[in-house]
Amino acid sequence: MLRFSTGIRNGILDSTGIREALANGVLRIYSGAQPASADAAPTGTLLLEITVDGGEFSHGSAANGLNFDAPVNGVLKKAAAEVWRGDGLAQGVAGWFRFCGNPADAGGPSTSLARIDGAVARVGGDLELGNINIEENVPSTIDVFQIRVDQA
Repeated sequence: MLRFSTGIRNGILDSTGIREALANGVLRIYSGAQPASADAAPTGTLLLEITVDGGEFSHGSAANGLNFDAPVNGVLKKAAAEVWRGDGLAQGVAGWFRFCGNPADAGGPSTSLARIDGAVARVGGDLELGNINIEENVPSTIDVFQIRVDQA
């Protein structure tokens, strides 16, 4: 289940919006179960960091940060012009992801940073990966990533 941080929820209600709050961000994939809240510190082992073309990412810099195309019918999709890629940082089974916006995020608890957490699975996860077994130094790409805001 997708879990939005307090920072994302506040941004949705303010003028920021999800697309802008996550602009030039980074997608991190961890082992184990996702935390109870996207406000919490990450759990598990960091297996993979996804950036544009697998380039080095630094919070506060737009270089290699991930972006989204304009939303259509309540769905925000990864920017079609970007290749989302990363090399495995450690070996393990992907269990969950955290998408972080560009502002500095040391990974600790926060109620102000824009983050979205979700489950990773081969089928039926918030993020579906063809191979959830991450290997160190082996590249992985994310071809489909979307955030859906369903009608109540």
